[in-house]
Amino acid sequence: MDRNVGTIDRIVRLVIAIFFIAANAAGCVTGLAGLVLAVLAGMLLSSVASGHCPLYVRLGIKKSV
Repeated sequence: MDRNVGTIDRIVRLVIAIFFIAANAAGCVTGLAGLVLAVLAGMLLSSVASGHCPLYVRLGIKKSV
């Protein structure tokens, strides 16, 4: 897998994932919406850790800087 996510993009994804996790842990979002946020946070953290976004591949976007 090639890296296709830049540094700034990874930082933004990390901040958003932390926000989603905090909202879920604080009980601000519950039920199905909480589950969806948890899954999205996991997907964001996965792309932060690997530096690869499958959606970017499908869209032809390459932002690795």
